[in-house]
Amino acid sequence: MLVSGDYAGVVALTRGRDLSEDGIASAIKEYGRTLTMPPDATFLKLEEVLITGSLPPRWHVTVDLWTVEEGRSDLSLLMWIAEPAPLADVVLLDIHVL
Repeated sequence: MLVSGDYAGVVALTRGRDLSEDGIASAIKEYGRTLTMPPDATFLKLEEVLITGSLPPRWHVTVDLWTVEEGRSDLSLLMWIAEPAPLADVVLLDIHVL
């Protein structure tokens, strides 16, 4: 959704918690490059940390974002993900430069 510019879809997925559509668009625009899908192997190397004592279990996940101009960029997506049935609960915490 980020790569395709569907920021409204991201907000719907996260139920509007933390980052707004304008906040997401602003963070990406300020970076000044064009997001692209990372190689599939990127999704096998996510930085994920279980948040101790969370119910349901919740992970803090960092995803490196990729751009057309740079490949792997300095931009990262930070989120919490929990897995209640039937859909994962996602909270987008930040999009920032490392």
